[in-house]
Amino acid sequence: GPDGEKSWSKKYPSCGGVLQSPIDLHSDILQYDASLVPLGFQGYNVSADEQFLLTNDGHSVRLNLPPDMHIQGLRSRYSAAQLHLHWGNQNDPHGSEHTVSGKHFAAELHIVHYNSDLYPNASTASNKSEGLAVLAVLIEMGSFNPSYDKIFRHLQDVKYKGQEVLIPGFSIEELLPERPEEYYRYKGSLTTPPCHPTVLWTVFRNPVQISQEQLLALETALYCTHLDDPSPREMVNNFRRVQNFDERLVYISFRQGEKMWCGGVGGAWCWDTHFI
Repeated sequence: GPDGEKSWSKKYPSCGGVLQSPIDLHSDILQYDASLVPLGFQGYNVSADEQFLLTNDGHSVRLNLPPDMHIQGLRSRYSAAQLHLHWGNQNDPHGSEHTVSGKHFAAELHIVHYNSDLYPNASTASNKSEGLAVLAVLIEMGSFNPSYDKIFRHLQDVKYKGQEVLIPGFSIEELLPERPEEYYRYKGSLTTPPCHPTVLWTVFRNPVQISQEQLLALETALYCTHLDDPSPREMVNNFRRVQNFDERLVYISFRQGEKMWCGGVGGAWCWDTHFI
């Protein structure tokens, strides 16, 4: 949790080094970049006949992903490895890693991909240049989310470190927010030791919602410790604080201050407002 972070760099020098993540996304570091095209999400719609392995790894709940899942639209092919979440606790439900203008969201989903043009797997790629690409989804409290529940309904099966369960496949693309073509892009790092500065980050602009009950399940179901540990530790506040972001820019695929105002049935009419 946040309290252990200060000592990370003693054992893992990169954690005190360059290009550290997460960061606060605020207007004076943002620059519009017209070359940031919408990404393609290939093989994300996994059939329920296939199974995903869900694991409590002692830091988060992790879903292993098949490498034929990949992102299109980056300079190399980035194949999926796993997804996991970061969250706070029930008394302070503000556990996203990235913040927007200083604001924490309730939680954050990371879908981790590795450069499969250059490297055989994510662990080999993790300390290499351009090795990893992570898609980050900001999660806020709101309405019930049936797609996220395909993960959350199995949390009781992986309460303790080292426990794992096979769950039915589903469309990972359903976990992404509306208008995924709107995103922040920067070069940063893993947010857990060894903090390698090898991650191309894509943080989606629009959050997704999960219900209060879903968030509470995430905040209370899991332990960092093994089943037989005499002093169990709850898995809470598994996010890293925002890092200094000096002399760098975050590139955005959307024009700042541009809002779509929509109405009618299913957003039948929309207009753009530009106030740059």
